[in-house]
Amino acid sequence: MQNREKDSASQTAIPGTFLEYLKSLGPGIVVVLTWLGAGDIVDSSVAGGNYGYALMWVLVLAAIVRFVFVSLIAKYQLCNPNGETVVDGLVRLHPWFAPFLIVASVVMAHVYGAFMLVGCGEACAKLTGRGATWQWSLVWVVAALGLVFRPVYRRIETVFKIILAVLSVALIGSAIWAGPDPAGILQGVFAFSLPEKVGAFGASLVAVSMIGALGGSMMNLAYPYFMELKGWRGPAYRRVQTFDLLLGVLIMILLNLAVWTLGAEVIHGTDRSVSNLDGLVLVLGEVLGPWGERLLLIGVFSAVFTSYVGISMVLSLIADQSVRHWRGDVTTARADATSSTVYRSVALWALISPLVWTLPGMPGFVTLTVIGNGLQVPLVPILAGGLWRITASERFIGREYRNNICENLVMLLTFSLAVWASIELVRSILPGT
Repeated sequence: MQNREKDSASQTAIPGTFLEYLKSLGPGIVVVLTWLGAGDIVDSSVAGGNYGYALMWVLVLAAIVRFVFVSLIAKYQLCNPNGETVVDGLVRLHPWFAPFLIVASVVMAHVYGAFMLVGCGEACAKLTGRGATWQWSLVWVVAALGLVFRPVYRRIETVFKIILAVLSVALIGSAIWAGPDPAGILQGVFAFSLPEKVGAFGASLVAVSMIGALGGSMMNLAYPYFMELKGWRGPAYRRVQTFDLLLGVLIMILLNLAVWTLGAEVIHGTDRSVSNLDGLVLVLGEVLGPWGERLLLIGVFSAVFTSYVGISMVLSLIADQSVRHWRGDVTTARADATSSTVYRSVALWALISPLVWTLPGMPGFVTLTVIGNGLQVPLVPILAGGLWRITASERFIGREYRNNICENLVMLLTFSLAVWASIELVRSILPGT
């Protein structure tokens, strides 16, 4: 273990002062912008439109659950005695995790890429009033190729921080323009109320599904990979990693609250009904004027493009590592993963294959988003259960760092809600169930 910490320290210095901590932060920002897609924007705005500020506590609680869940995954990669990654641990738990992750990565790379790329194209076409969705999508494919095929982490982190600044101005600026109600926000965050059912789903279903889905998402595996690219390896980085992830989750809460505020102030209490991104943009245009509409579109594009890049990178890395396990080649250094044939092949697939969905006559962004989220359902309980097992077992993570009682309760809660949410989603898709 001492050798491992020495090796990791030679790659990235461990911060010692407050200023050094601030300079070290980064993977949490990158992963949050990977998580935050236009689906979050639609969901938060519609929830705000249906329930006002009443369910804001669900968003905060879901973010806290995700923080604990992902923090435990990060602890596994930093602190397990074998120096292995999370994927290594899952495959050691059961060898069938390797082919499962290969198939899941390839399929979801196309599915996620489809609605993310269409979202980029649609947002730019609406924002500029020129060009078709496929033309703008092609532009951003080229831009993403430069980041994903030459993934210099420092450059990626810089680009994502710039986009975070744009995203913050766009979403928070739109919320301020709409005129937030601070008292209503505080009451919504701390009141823990469940209002009467509005729309197709009741408040309790919205709350439980939101919390459960976050824990099992395949993209929870993204954070350990960004830590790896940053050069954080070994228990010595656990403290800075915790602060880094905490900052990222706080940013995620703030951005989602901003969008929720738009729904609560612009839609709630009126006869307007918004069920998709186009509807939200239209309503904002009516209420806030063309500049309000443009601000939201800039925010949507920023959220979708960072997700498109981050997801393509991470799923390509997961596929590469899983293929190596499947072949029995587990001794190859992790540092060269981004130059491997598997990484480049899956990345090319993830970035280019979704272009077919941008052609005229294909389903739009919202339809593709619904389908994409539905296809993730079978992954949720499998990943949540596997990750809980390796973080709780002394055989995998060691006695010192295994989950305590509170951490196991959070993992149990997340796993249970993930299973329940998956069953409910299947019932909503299949008639007669």
